Amino acid sequence: MAGQAGSLHGRVAFVTGAARGQGRSHAVRLAREGADVIALDICAPVSDTVSYRAATPEELAETARLVEGEGRKALTREVDIRDDAALRQLVADGVEQFGRLDIVVANAGVLGWGRVWELTDEQWDTVIGVNLTGSWRTLRATIPAMIDAGNGGSIVVVSSAAGVKATPGNGHYAASKFGLTALTNTLAIELGEYGIRVNSIHPYSVDTPMIEPEAMMRIFAEHPAFVHSFPPMPLQPKSFMSPDEVADVVAWLAGDGSGTLSGTQINVDKGALKY
Repeated sequence: MAGQAGSLHGRVAFVTGAARGQGRSHAVRLAREGADVIALDICAPVSDTVSYRAATPEELAETARLVEGEGRKALTREVDIRDDAALRQLVADGVEQFGRLDIVVANAGVLGWGRVWELTDEQWDTVIGVNLTGSWRTLRATIPAMIDAGNGGSIVVVSSAAGVKATPGNGHYAASKFGLTALTNTLAIELGEYGIRVNSIHPYSVDTPMIEPEAMMRIFAEHPAFVHSFPPMPLQPKSFMSPDEVADVVAWLAGDGSGTLSGTQINVDKGALKY
C-alpha cells in the first residue's frame, strides 16, 4: 500500500499533532513521497486530566529536521488546534510560503480513561474539545485553501478503532472518534464537487506515548470484563504496531493510487476488529 517514491512531488501537506508518534511518522512519510509539510503541535500539556507526557518544542523541531532530511521544506509551529485564529494564521502562512495546500492529515488527539458516568467535566471537555472540536476547526481552517487551490486533494482524518466499535473505559474518547467518522462521511459528500477526497483511518494498538499500559491494566483490574473489547491483532498478537506502519496507509490515501476512495473507513488494525 506504500506509495511510489516521489508520488506526491509538488504537493503540500498539513499535519496536526506532528511532534512525535503518528503525526511525526505521517509528516516524514509524506515528505519522503515528495510533499512539503506544514506541521503543528501544541507542545505543552493539554490538561491535568491527560496523564501521559506532552510533546515538546524540541520534538517538533526534530520533526522539521526529519522532513528536511527527506529533501523537503517544513514549516512548523506550536499551535493548539482548539485555537481557531492560530490555525487560520498557520494555514495562511503555509499557503503564502508554499503556494498551495493539497493534503490534510487531522491527526492530533488525546486519550483519557474512566467510565462514562464517572468522568469529570474537564475530562469530557478536554477529549471532545481536542479530538472532535479541534479536528473540526482544523478542517474548517484548511478546506477553503484546498478549494481555492483548485487541485482537488486528499483529507485523511485519524479516527481510531474506538471510532467504529465499543471501547469501555474511554467512552468520551470513543464519542469523539465516532464523531470524526461522521465528519468524514459528511465531508466526502460536501467536497466531492471540488475533487477533494475525505477518508478516515482507524488505528488500533499503535506504539505511541498515548498508550499507557499501566492505566489500561488498572481499568482491566477493576473491570475484568472490559478486556474482551480489546482483542489481539491476528497479524501481530503480542505487540503494538509502529506509527510508520500507519503512515504507509496515510501516504497511500494522500496519493492518486487511492483516487477512487472517499467517505471510506479503513481499519488499520492487523485484523483485530474481525474478532
